Amino acid sequence: MVHEYHVAKTGSDWGLGTKEDPFLTISKAARVALPGDSITVHEGEYREWVRPKNKGLSDLRRITYQAAPGEKVVIKGSERIQNWVQVEGSIWKAVLPNAFFGDFNPYQRQVMGDWLVETDTGAPKHLGEVYLNGMSFYEAARLEDLQNPVLRDEVVDNRTGKVVPVVNREQTRYLWYGEVKEEETTIWANFHEHDPNEQLVEINVRPACFYPDRPGIDYITVRGFEMAQAATPWTPPTADQPGLLGPHWSKGWVIEENIIHDSKCSGISIGKEVSTGDIYRTKHKDKAGYHYQIEAVFNALHIGWSKEKIGSHIIRNNRIYDCGQNGIVGHLGCVFSQIHHNHIYNIGLKREFYGHEIGGIKLHAPIDVEIHNNRIHDCSMGVWLDWQTQGTRVSRNLFYRNSRDLYIEVSHGPYIVDHNIFASDYALDNWSQGGAYANNLICGRIAHEK
Repeated sequence: MVHEYHVAKTGSDWGLGTKEDPFLTISKAARVALPGDSITVHEGEYREWVRPKNKGLSDLRRITYQAAPGEKVVIKGSERIQNWVQVEGSIWKAVLPNAFFGDFNPYQRQVMGDWLVETDTGAPKHLGEVYLNGMSFYEAARLEDLQNPVLRDEVVDNRTGKVVPVVNREQTRYLWYGEVKEEETTIWANFHEHDPNEQLVEINVRPACFYPDRPGIDYITVRGFEMAQAATPWTPPTADQPGLLGPHWSKGWVIEENIIHDSKCSGISIGKEVSTGDIYRTKHKDKAGYHYQIEAVFNALHIGWSKEKIGSHIIRNNRIYDCGQNGIVGHLGCVFSQIHHNHIYNIGLKREFYGHEIGGIKLHAPIDVEIHNNRIHDCSMGVWLDWQTQGTRVSRNLFYRNSRDLYIEVSHGPYIVDHNIFASDYALDNWSQGGAYANNLICGRIAHEK
């Protein structure tokens, strides 16, 4: 028997999950939904990590999670903090017991991993974040930097690589700093003229908003939500690749008509899982990262990677912005997928950290993937397809104001790039073979390497 479960802020997890007696949390519905069921979530703000328990059985017997038509439903990986104490001037602090974070404290966990090159201050960055009325702060290297933040007269433009005057000097002064001790975590922040107890101040506390805690949760639809503010980790192709939202090494998801923003690293992940490699280059320091990259491919084959088990996702009609590393990321788990009619922007522009795995869309092994009719702009990199670009089509996309629009690297093809508009100053990096480029409008420079 197929059920439609309802979730509302007026409900109770002891309820029946009906429209008249809804559940209070999406997580409760996620624990009981079975193949063919749907979960309708009504207007409100849900601060939880939704981890679907059960999988759908086929495209016709999937489990659907959807926002109620015409209602705004927001899922956040953050919590609001209202116990700020003024320290001096515009500097405030909040002291939280470590039990508040459970077994995941993002202010203790660093942004780290293979192909991460540097941070803007040279000091480690953490997965935590502070938001004032939705605006994310910058993490300071030292507590004393909050009192006298350095205002730079010039910065490097992320789109062109040129040194330009600072346009928004105020933005550079919103800083936070954290310290984790045995029993408590203290967060300091410079709020300037704002009283943080009278404004909406939030901090990252969860690693995801909607992401299974194990692989193999197939045939899920996620539709119509806004999701934001998750403490996601750096996602190279040699590591686990969790995102704010994603299928976690599964098959047949449909992710559509969502608004995804303010992920510390990656927004939507259709990537690999941890048993095929866990940033061993960084941990072991014994051989080059690309060796572990190759091993990850063979490890995936050994645990049963195949078209029948992994990939074939549809990501369409989403708006994805303000993510620190990637809008959409994937490795092997992205295969046979369709990514189309998405609006992706402001990815990798905060530049608190820098590395070689950043882009509006960054995919390794995009085998038989179709990327079409997307609008991608103001990204550190537009689309970056890396290793095993094979049977891939990039078609009818609009690129502009990116540092580079398209980069296809170390692939043998075949692949096709057709009917796109590349309007950035730096349009294309082709470091591959076997590609066909047809009927594109290319406005910027091209770099071609064999």
